[in-house]
Order: sequence, then structure tokens, then C-alpha cells
Amino acid sequence: MRNLDVLFINPGNASGIYQGLSKDFSAIETPTWSLLLAEACRSKGFAVQILDVNAERLSNEEACDRILNLKPKLVTFVVYGQNPNSGTVNMAGAVNLCSYLKKENIQIITSFVGSHAQALPMDTMINESDIDIAFTNEGVYSICNVLSLTDIKFENLKNIKGLCIRDDNNKVIMTPPEKIVPQERMDIDLPGYAWDLLPYKKKPLDLYRAHFWHGNYDFDERYPFAALYTSLGCKFKCNFCMINIINRNDNNEVGQASDYAGMRYWSTNFIIKEFDKLVKMGVKNIRISDEMFLLNKKFYLPLCQLLQERGYGKFLNMWAYSRVDTINPNYLSIVKDAGIKTLALGIESGDRNVRLEVTKGAFTDTNVNNVVKMIHDSGLEVMANYLFGLTSDDNDTMKKTLDLSLELNTLGWNAYPVLPIPGSQIYKEARKNNQKIPKDYLDFSFHSYTTRPLGTEHLTPEEVLKFRDNAFLVYHQSEKFLSKIKNKFGQVAVDNINQMTSIKLKREILGD
Repeated sequence: MRNLDVLFINPGNASGIYQGLSKDFSAIETPTWSLLLAEACRSKGFAVQILDVNAERLSNEEACDRILNLKPKLVTFVVYGQNPNSGTVNMAGAVNLCSYLKKENIQIITSFVGSHAQALPMDTMINESDIDIAFTNEGVYSICNVLSLTDIKFENLKNIKGLCIRDDNNKVIMTPPEKIVPQERMDIDLPGYAWDLLPYKKKPLDLYRAHFWHGNYDFDERYPFAALYTSLGCKFKCNFCMINIINRNDNNEVGQASDYAGMRYWSTNFIIKEFDKLVKMGVKNIRISDEMFLLNKKFYLPLCQLLQERGYGKFLNMWAYSRVDTINPNYLSIVKDAGIKTLALGIESGDRNVRLEVTKGAFTDTNVNNVVKMIHDSGLEVMANYLFGLTSDDNDTMKKTLDLSLELNTLGWNAYPVLPIPGSQIYKEARKNNQKIPKDYLDFSFHSYTTRPLGTEHLTPEEVLKFRDNAFLVYHQSEKFLSKIKNKFGQVAVDNINQMTSIKLKREILGD
């Protein structure tokens, strides 16, 4: 058998991240960046494999046995996830397995790529002695350059861009920054997804499940599932977000996502082939993971038209992101006919002043009620995303957000307590101002026991978290919402939601 050049690992740690929600309710996403990096390396002639610890629910011992049997030249932990905070949260499982692996075989060369390492490369290497290499951006070029080495050691690594490594005296250094894949080479250097490398039981992608609401609140309707990008990055610079850290191209010790705002697109003819592959594999539940899918009609309209022409809209159940101020009513019917059933909107706050403050004026003064009504009238549903604990939030503004959400009565509801996520402007400012920042990786999970929001100018972290958790119950137990779900999906969906709300999240700072 040919020697394996690189094994990409998608780490697991769902139970700690989601507590009691992990078993049945949290999504299990396809590891998007493991798939992209594997295909990029494979296209250059390297032998690659993916080990999805999360999907297969492997123990450290089971995962370690697999790794040691494969004998890869390089082990690369790809640490992203389905939420903005996941790159940091999933470090818990990744570091745990990495340390276990090193105890079993010190010769294994371990590397990390992902949003946490991109935001804090020096901290990552200093704090985690079992990591040999951290890639300081998306790693497409750096990983291939490392794999091209005959011998992966410091003397050779120091000449490769985009790395954080240890010298022979164990001092952590950063090599010069590496570029990200430019727009003109997206189809060439990021040539798709290595779907065939993912594990499955009976048919492709059947270990992956859609979000609870995406599967119509029906446990059986969530499989199989896949997530993919048609573009990377975002043009906006919201202070609570770290998404654009993927575009990092400098050597600052603390990366700030708003410094790297920008978007890159695959060509329409290229990306439609990925949808063709998924349809051929029998997948109907698809998440279009782009941060702003409905932003530039030059890109999303031709793709939607091709999806429609292929007849995919008749059976696909897809969702995609947009903003309330980028919705164009003239194209909603095309979006729907393409198979996109739900639009996820970042509404953030029900208070206009709070909303405009955190998005640096990029959020135009849009009537949220009118936009959601327009979407509903077109036959599309809405997954509404809110934030509790923004800088100037108080009890009145947070109540205004909850009241707005109840009024909008959307199919899906998501609300996060604001955390200083590494890579965000909020994190960098909190660190500069010596504010209390979560210490452990799981502390950054929105749902974990040790979650600790920053708090606001008017509210303590405890007050923010208590309000958020109560708001989750208020919304999902509201008569108006449950009536909508029953009319659309039946009593079984209502019963499943009631089962979900019966699971109480325990919170350390609330005395649980």
C-alpha cells in the first residue's frame, strides 16, 4: 500500500460542547475544511485520508489505533465547526486526542489548522506542547509545501511560509505569512470536496445529520446531510464575529477578523458539480455554509438557475445565510425554486441602536418585520439568529429582542450569549483591556457548563446567560410557535420540540 502523506482529523467532543443536547439534537456536520484540504492535497499528487472522530464517535484509544495503523507522514487536526465559536471549542477534543497520540508515539508529527490557531498561533503553540506545527491561515499552500519535504524538521520548516513552529531550542517562532488562495485560482487550488473519503454505515453521508429545525423537527428526516461553501469569507466587519480570520495574511500574534474582510468565489460551473455529486449520493439535506450567500446576484443567481434547471428544487431541502438588508424580493422565487427552503438571517438585536453599533454602521436601517414578512410571503421560511449581551445591551434591549423574535415567529430560532471569541474584535479588545476572558476551550461554547459571556455595560455575565437560557424556553414553548410547527409538520414535531426543551442546560456561573 502506498505510504500516506497526510491524515486530516476532524476531532470530536460533542457531549462537552452541547451537554444533554448532543445525543439527539445537535447537528453532525460534514467536516468542510477537511474535505477541501484533502482534495487540494490529493490534486497535487499526495496520498490523503480523513478520520472523522466526531461522526464515528471514536474514543481516543480507537482513534489512536487508526492513526498509528495508517502511519501518516503528517497528522493534521482540522479544527473548525458549525458555529462561529467552534474553532476554539473543538480545540478541546483535538488537543486531548493529540496529547493521547503523542504519549503513544512521540515520533508522529502533529499539526493544527483552524480558526483558533489562525487567531492565536503563538498562544496555541506555547500552551500546547504536543502540537508540532500550527498553520497561520487556511493552510492550502503551506500544507502542500510541508508535505513536499523529505524530512519534516525545523531546519526545513523554517523556510516554509505560514507556519508557527518550535526551533531547536524549543522557542516558538512564526515564519513569514503565506498567501490565501486568490480568486483567480479558487477552482484550481481548492478543487472541490473529497466526499469519498468520509465514513458511512450503509450509504454515503448517512453518519451526518442536519440541524434539528432543518430536518423539520423530525429525527428521521435529518439523514443524510452535507454542508458546502460556494464562497469563502465575508465583506462585513462585525465586532463580535471571527469568520474572516480564514483570510489572515499577516503575522500579528493576535489576529482580528475585521482586518481581513473579503470574499472569494468558486465559479458557478465548478460548484454545480459538487451539488451534482451530492444528489447522486442521495443527499437532500444541504447547508450552503457561505456567510453571505444572498449578497451578490452575479454569483448566486446563476447557481440557483442551474439548480432549478436540473430539477433539484423539487426534492432538495437546503438553507442559506443572508442579512435582513441584502434580501432582494425580485429573486426570492428563483431561490425557492432552486431548493432553498429557509434563509438564516442574522437579526442580532431587536434594538436598532444596539444593532448598528456592533456592525459598525454596515447594517442599514432596515425594517426587520417587513423583510421577514416578505420572505414568508414568498413561501420561504426563516431561521432567525439573535445575540444577547452585546456591548450596550440591558434588560430592556434584550427583552426587545425576545419580543421581536416572538412577533416574527420564525421556523427556526437561535440565540447566543455574546462571548469574546478568539479572532473577533471583541476578543482583542477584551484582552487589551484585561477583561476576564474564558480560560478553557469549552468555556467558549454557547451551550457548555462552563460558558461565561463577557457581560455588558449594564449587565453581569450571569444576567446575560440567565436571560438567554430563559428566552430559549420562552420561544420554543410559546403557543404561537408550537401552533405554527403543528400546522406545518404535525404533532410529532411538537412532541420532539417539547422533548428538547425538557433538557436543561447546566451552567456553572448560575450555580447549577
